[in-house]
Order: sequence, then structure tokens, then C-alpha cells
Amino acid sequence: MTKKNNLSTSWGAPVGDNQNSMTAGSRGPTLIQDVHLLEKLAHFNRERVPERVVHAKGAGAHGYFEVTNDLTKYTKAAFLSKVGKKTPLFVRFSTVAGELGSADTVRDPRGFAVKFYTEEGNYDLVGNNTPVFFIRDAIKFPDFIHTQKRDPKTHLKNPTAVWDFWSLSPESLHQVTILMSDRGIPATLRHMHGFGSHTFKWVNAKGEGVWVKYHFKTEQGIKNLSPEAAAKIAGDNPDYHTEDLFNAIENGDYPSWKLCVQIMPLEDANTYRFDPFDVTKVWSQKDYPLIEVGRMVLNRNPENYFAEVEQATFSPGTLVPGIDVSPDKMLQGRLFAYHDAHRYRVGANHQMLPINRPKNEVQNYQRDGQMRFDNNGGGSVYYEPNSFGGPTEAPEHKQAAYPVSGLAESVAYDHNDHYTQAGDLYRLMSEEERSRLVANIVAAMKPVEKEEIKIRQIQHFFKADPEYGTRIAKGLGLAVPQGVK
Repeated sequence: MTKKNNLSTSWGAPVGDNQNSMTAGSRGPTLIQDVHLLEKLAHFNRERVPERVVHAKGAGAHGYFEVTNDLTKYTKAAFLSKVGKKTPLFVRFSTVAGELGSADTVRDPRGFAVKFYTEEGNYDLVGNNTPVFFIRDAIKFPDFIHTQKRDPKTHLKNPTAVWDFWSLSPESLHQVTILMSDRGIPATLRHMHGFGSHTFKWVNAKGEGVWVKYHFKTEQGIKNLSPEAAAKIAGDNPDYHTEDLFNAIENGDYPSWKLCVQIMPLEDANTYRFDPFDVTKVWSQKDYPLIEVGRMVLNRNPENYFAEVEQATFSPGTLVPGIDVSPDKMLQGRLFAYHDAHRYRVGANHQMLPINRPKNEVQNYQRDGQMRFDNNGGGSVYYEPNSFGGPTEAPEHKQAAYPVSGLAESVAYDHNDHYTQAGDLYRLMSEEERSRLVANIVAAMKPVEKEEIKIRQIQHFFKADPEYGTRIAKGLGLAVPQGVK
């Protein structure tokens, strides 16, 4: 005899009627004693956790990472310990500025976040599809994101605010050039590269360190959308990228990326021509060639979007032995901000959710908090140090030391050349690519209300490359400012 599949309340009691509310007679008011109705409505009101302030719209997938090159001379990270080793992972791709319901095919950087479920705990590599960013100090991040969001008066996007901020923040020029180029609108999430963006530190078993940058190279090839095609798709199918990723995996067309790194000796950081910790700059691959690490493959779709994609939490501070951070000021701020955002959005125990839970055993003295759904440590010892055999620290896994010096004060980066790399990128482009770049920038800047903002931004383009600035000035019907050098 087949067991009946009874609908139940959240406390497990069978539901007698899920079609009709309990009322006082057929036309009477609804009774508060209909506890199933109350529970159902109350839960419905709370089905949405607050969306992410940035990277709200995203798609995710499960997969694995396989090591293809022995780099143990650089890092003791266990998941990179031998060729052929496979580690399960989860990836979330996202747009940055739009809300949860926004279109996929907007001109925007894409988040590229990878959670490796290693035997030493989770390791999160939380980057973008660009190797650089708009700003290099976390103290500017809230202001920058405010310009990308909606105007508090009109509740509309505000190009004047966007370009005002960028024109007053010349360090943004490199990323602005990338964003406004063909790469600003990837054709799919499968046809774009990913980057760790920041500089990190690898440490080997001997305690020796190197600086490192991550590059995920798509094995599908780079493909982008024209602004016209992107706008049409945004209207026809705003979830185009989400659908494409899901269907590709569902059909067995598993997307893959080759992971490579650039390795810099620690001492080079003091003499390199650009500050290697400045996230608005890249390291030349002629100086520090790409070294293959392994291959990432996505081969399984989520079973439930909310439980896996929406509740997935990533932070560049989720580290494992053998991988440390650098003095990158933007990275340093993210180490706090990301974990803090998850504690606010999902809860203090977000790391215990299945999508975020490490594969190895977690042992610590954290207790209580909302949604603590395991045994909360049971009756075990709940403080440290203790005399009862509780878990203790492992000194061999302390982060490697590095020297620091100077006064405790608010200081800027020493290097302020914001134009060379943006100009180099412009000069690397073909004439067709330059023309599209200029057209995209001109179209984006035309709605800016103040002419002085346009002129200030044109000066930055001109300093990167005179042709770059001149063509944009001409497109906006403005003269190139005199005396620009």
C-alpha cells in the first residue's frame, strides 16, 4: 500500500484544507484560529532575504576544479597539492549594479565568485570578469556604489553622478576603458574570463611566500554583445545569461575555464613600476607570465535557486592555509565588508547552510544566534583555553609574517600614474574596437548635465592617449581643453 503524501504545516501536522480559509460561516470574517493560514501568510512575507546591495542579480552552478600543474613550491594549499586532484566547487556569476530583477545583458562588470570545498575548509576566490577595478581604497566604495544605484530623488539611474565620480577619481580610467569596450557586455557567462583582481599571497610548506594574481581563461572563447543586440535581448529575455548557463549545463555542454596565475617574488613589490597592490593596475604578462594551475568545469545546476544561489555567501576572507592576503587597500576593506554583509543579509550562522558548509568538520566555540539549526555545540566545552580537551589553535597554520613600517595615518598610494595602462589598452585595440569604445563612451556621457564634468573626464582620456580624448571630445561636440598634458 502506497503511503499517502500528506501536506503538512512547518511543525509537521497534516493540513486538512489548503484551499479554503476558516471563516465564521460561509460569508463570515476569517478566524484567527486558522493557524495554518496565519503560518502560511507569515512565512510568505518572509520568503525574501534582503537582496545583495551589489551583485544582486546572479546565476550559479556546481562543478569541480582539477589540478594540472604542480605548484607546491609556491603554496602548501592542500587542494593544490598534486596533479590530478579534484575539488568540488560552486560558482556564482552576477551583474554588479542592478537589482535582483534587472536585465542580464546590461553594460556592467560581472562578478566571478568561486567557492572551493577543500579538505582544509572552504576557500573563496571572489573576483570579477575584469582584472582591475574602479577604485583602489575601500573607503571610497560606498560612494562609488551610490553613483551606480538610483538617484534618491528621481529613483532613476543618474549618468551625471556616475561620470562626476569617475572624473573626480582618475584611478577609475583603466576600468572605465574596459567597461566601455566590447568586453563590457559579454555574450554569455560562459564566454568571458574571470579574475581574482586583487594581489594575494601564496606561502609554501617552508614558510616562503610569493605574490600571486589569478586568471580564469574561458575555454569557450571570448564573445561579446553589441549594445543594440544587448538592448533587444534585455527587452525580450532579461534573464538571458541565467537561462543560457542553465541550459548549457542541462544539455551536457559543460563550460570550463583554465586557471592560471602570475607569480611575483616578494621583493619585487618594492621596485615594480606600478604598485602591485593597486587593484586599478595590472602586472604585465611579459614581466610575470601566466602559469597554468588547473581547470574548472561546471557540470551541475542547482536544484533550488534560493537555497543555493541566493543563500550562497562568498568572502575574500574565506581562506585556507597556504593562501594569505596582501596590503591591497581595497582587498583589506572587503575582508570585513563581505562577511559583515552576509551576517546582515543571511544571518550570523550563514556558514552552516548547506551551500556554504565546509566539507570538513568545523570545530570552534561559536554558539547561538538566529537560525542555529545544528545541536549548537551540545554540552561540550564552550570557551578557550580550557582543561577539557576542546579544540586548540595550530601554530603551523599562522599567516606568514611580512614587514610593515610607517606612521598610522590616512595615506594614499605612492604611485599615481592612472593613464599609462589605460592608454596602452586603447592602443592595443583595433580601429574598429576603438570606434566602438568611443561611441559607447559618447552615448553614455551625452546625458551628463554639467559640461565641466564632461570636460574633466575628457582630460583623463586625453592624458591616456591624445587620440582617445580628441575623438570623445569631438563626439560630444566639445573642444579638447587647452594645456592638457
